[in-house]
Amino acid sequence: MLKILGKSSSINVRKVLWTCEELGLPYEQQQWGSGFRPTETEEFKALNPNAMVPVLIDGEFVLWESNAICRYLAGRQECDRLLPSDLRQRALVEQWMDWQATELNNSWRYAFMALIRHSAAHADAAAIAASVEGWNRHMGIVEAQLRRTGAYMTGETFTLADVVVGLSVNRWFMTPMQRPAYPAVAAYHERLDARPGYRAHGRNGTP
Repeated sequence: MLKILGKSSSINVRKVLWTCEELGLPYEQQQWGSGFRPTETEEFKALNPNAMVPVLIDGEFVLWESNAICRYLAGRQECDRLLPSDLRQRALVEQWMDWQATELNNSWRYAFMALIRHSAAHADAAAIAASVEGWNRHMGIVEAQLRRTGAYMTGETFTLADVVVGLSVNRWFMTPMQRPAYPAVAAYHERLDARPGYRAHGRNGTP
C-alpha cells in the first residue's frame, strides 16, 4: 500500500490526500512535521534531504515534492481525466500547477506567516501589506482564467491544476485580510466544495 508521510494540516500534504481521493487510491498516512514526528532527523532526511513533507513511498520507490507526487499518482493510475495524455492539454495543467508552486505560493508567504502563524519574524507592516497586495494580484489572474473557462482552471473538466490551485484559493479565503470581490473565484470555491475529496482534505485542519 502507498505510504504518505506528512501531517494532515499541511497544504502540500492535502494536495496528495485529495489526489488519492479523486483516484480512489488506498494509502497509509504517517503524521510527520511540526507537532508530530520531526522531519529534521537522519531517518527522514534519508527519504527527503530537504526535511519537508510530503513524502510518498510506493514499494521501494520514494518521491518528494507535492506536485510531482500528484502527477506521479495520476500517471500511475493512467487517469487521463486528472492529467491528460494529450500533450498540449497536459502542458496547460502542468503550467498552472507550476505557477501555483512558484508564483502564487510565493506571493502569499509573508502575509500568511504574519496573519495566520503570527510569526515574530514576519511582523513588518509594510511587508505584510506588500504580500497581501501581491497575493490579491495573483488571485486576480485566477479570476481572469476562471472567467475565460467558466468552470475549472484549464476548461470544463476538473484536473490536477484544480487540486493545487483550489487549495491556494481556500487559503486565500481563510486568511483574515482585505480581499477584492472576485465572483468567479467565489463560484469556483463553491464548485470545488461539491467534491468529496475537497470536503475531506481541502478545508480540513489548520491551514
